[in-house]
Amino acid sequence: METSAFHAPTTPDAMTDEKTTAAAWFHTLRDEIVAAFESLEDRQTEGPSANLPAGRFEVSETRRRSDDGSDAGGGLMSVMRGGRVFEKVGVNVSTVFGKLGERAQHAMAARKGIPGMAGDPQFWASGISLVAHMQNPHVPAVHMNTRMFWTPHAWWFGGGSDLNPCIEYAEDTAHFHEVQKTHLDPHGTAHYPRLKAWADEYFFIPHRGRARGVGGIFMDDHCTGDWQTDMALTRDIGRAFLPAFVPLVDRRRDMAWGDAERDTQLIHRGLYAEYNLVYDRGTKFGLETGHDANAVLMSLPPLAKWV
Repeated sequence: METSAFHAPTTPDAMTDEKTTAAAWFHTLRDEIVAAFESLEDRQTEGPSANLPAGRFEVSETRRRSDDGSDAGGGLMSVMRGGRVFEKVGVNVSTVFGKLGERAQHAMAARKGIPGMAGDPQFWASGISLVAHMQNPHVPAVHMNTRMFWTPHAWWFGGGSDLNPCIEYAEDTAHFHEVQKTHLDPHGTAHYPRLKAWADEYFFIPHRGRARGVGGIFMDDHCTGDWQTDMALTRDIGRAFLPAFVPLVDRRRDMAWGDAERDTQLIHRGLYAEYNLVYDRGTKFGLETGHDANAVLMSLPPLAKWV
């Protein structure tokens, strides 16, 4: 996909306020999502898995160290396992910084070879990443990520959200996409079709010849040169997530399911795992920059099956 033009800050210490604002927003969004997901657990009082204790997130700090042992940032890893609604869900937020090695530079963005990066590979990155694998096979798995990346030579935003049902319902797919469009259209009606097409391309699995799910929206290297405008778009991508996803959970979480549906779910999770381990750029970047491996691999399902 075509990307927006990079904008180069004028000094190595530029955009301090902008970075602080972005990191604070990602934390706020994290808090809203964690509260909404625990509320879903409390509301699951009938149907399958209602006999289980309501799930709660286990929260732990993640820390990253530079090669010389100095602080290089970190974040919060919040994971819920074995809940009534969520079999496993992780909501991670982090702010990291330091210097990028050559392989990390290659993994960090869709566009490579940023001028000046080889001579001064400083970076700063902050974002939120979420993956939910559900108890009920009728409830779709989902992924969401938004982030800001800064170097002395360029800055940009990226992310989006996509739906990954193992049993697709056309009305669920339509709702998820319509909410995304509603949140993007105030920023320009060209955004939704462009970001939808980008998601369709990005979440395609070449060795299987199929998409990972039913799509959503995705962008990378997004920089118009107007930070406020680009941050507003990124906020609304995040704000779209709960109204796009929670109604689908409420619609499907009480539906009966058996061994056949579970088998379908586990096979689909194998597809999800293949994509994240082989193609996902965020996974590669996290591992290349030395971030906590448990946090990076949080996206993997608790159980999967290959046949």
